Formats: sequence, C-alpha cells, structure tokens
Amino acid sequence: MKPVRLVIVDDHPVVRDGLRGMLGTQPDFEIVNEAASGAEALTVVEASRPDVVLTDLRMPEPSGATLIRMLRERVPTARVLVLTTHDTDSDVLPAVEAGAIGYLLKDAPREELFRAVRAATRNESVLSPSVAALLLSRVRPQKPLTSAQLSAREREVLALIAQGKTNREAAAALYISEATVKTHLLHIYAKLEVPDRASAVAAAYQRGIIT
Repeated sequence: MKPVRLVIVDDHPVVRDGLRGMLGTQPDFEIVNEAASGAEALTVVEASRPDVVLTDLRMPEPSGATLIRMLRERVPTARVLVLTTHDTDSDVLPAVEAGAIGYLLKDAPREELFRAVRAATRNESVLSPSVAALLLSRVRPQKPLTSAQLSAREREVLALIAQGKTNREAAAALYISEATVKTHLLHIYAKLEVPDRASAVAAAYQRGIIT
C-alpha cells in the first residue's frame, strides 16, 4: 500500500517538530512537507498534493475556515484534518462548514490522531467528543433520558468506548464476550437515537451520562 502523504501546518516550530516525530513512527505515513502560515500552506499543499493536510486553525493569514476553504478549492483531493486547542462554536462550525474532514483537539491521544489520519484517507469524519457533542446539539434539541435510561452495564460499555477501546478490549475489561458488547452497543444506539459509536459518545458527553 502507498503511504499516506501528509502536510503539517502550524505556526509553532515545536508543535511541528512534535507532530513530525510522532507521525513519523507510523510506517504508513509520509510527511511530505510542512508550513508555518496559511499562505505557505497554500503553496506547499498545491505543490505537494498530499492526501491529508493536518492544520491548526489560528495562525498568520489566511487561517481558520478561510484557509480550509481555499485548500479544498485548490486541491480537492486533499483531506483537511484540524488539530487545534479551540473547540468553541465560532471555531468548530465554520471549519466543518468549510470542508474539514475531521476536528481533533491537541490533547487527543496519539492513537486517536493516527486513527483520524487513516480515517480521513477513507473520507471518514473523526471528531473529538466535545466537538461531536457541539455539532450534535446544533442539529437537534437535547432529549432527556427518561424511559430510555441506560443500564449500569451499558454505561460501563459506553465509558470504555469513549476511552477509545475496541469491542474486544471492552469485552476483556468487563469479562464478557465481544458479541455481548456489540449487543449492548446496539441497545445504546437505540436508546440514544444515534447511528454509530462516535455519535453515541458525543450524545453521552452532551447529556452528562459520561464525563
């Protein structure tokens, strides 16, 4: 398989160095270029044609949603993955509307970042739980859990999934079968009225089921 070709965009050299070192540990990743400003990012991305652009939001102009939109216009095949410290409405919503494929915070575990990069190449969105909860609150009103209250076991499963555990790892931690974990997840999806794991975690954070 061809490696995932990455461009790192951040105005802090220490952050770029750290990301380069971290991402460089993965044999299926190739750092092809980096940039310290929005203007530089446009130049290097157009020249390098990467698979994924990993970018901060706030830096010398253009930045934020404007930069994301310009990158998507100039190199439509490049997926823009945001990695930032900002998760407010004014940051998240414009970035997603501009075409960001994912939105992670800089305190995300490295494995979550690796998964997000790989998911981006498959055109799959990956959002930090707080970001997912914010977006979810925008598309529908919050509904209290009444008759659809999660069981203690379902809350345990959901908490492990929120930590990034796979079904197998959650099963091992709870001393139950992987099939039982899948059944609990199906019940959780139905009760929370969500389609998948990421949405379930987002809804759980939003409603205070897990903190």
